[in-house]
Amino acid sequence: MSGRYYEDFTVGEITRPRGRVRMEKEAIIAFARTYDPQPFHLDDEGGRKSIFGRLVASGWHTAAVTMSLVAASEYRAVTGTIGMGFDGMRWPIPVYPGDELRIETEVLDMRPSKSRPDRGVMRFRTCTLNQNGEIVQELIANAMVPRRPAATER
Repeated sequence: MSGRYYEDFTVGEITRPRGRVRMEKEAIIAFARTYDPQPFHLDDEGGRKSIFGRLVASGWHTAAVTMSLVAASEYRAVTGTIGMGFDGMRWPIPVYPGDELRIETEVLDMRPSKSRPDRGVMRFRTCTLNQNGEIVQELIANAMVPRRPAATER
């Protein structure tokens, strides 16, 4: 599938894309050095001295990986989704080196855009899960998605 239009989504639909990302220790540290240089993200010793007891990935790293999985998904919008913000975002448990992440997305709400008739406005819940099926991140996002052009109606 090359992408979906607004009309191809339904409220309540849950998608489970095939993509996976393994969180490698080196990548966790590299991300932290640039974007979130806190001791528990930078090395094993800093992790041991923290409430986590070991090195953990930044939540922002998890968010970036989640976005990469969304963008690579076979269920993505045809020309991409335009983010409009979040209603909520949480990291219930840490991500550790070696964890393998995947996503599940549920369509919560949808409506045609009043100001942009070529777009629909959608609200999604995307959960990022580790290899044990535990939720490591949950976000509620609002986005604009392209509507199907009249010439390509099914």
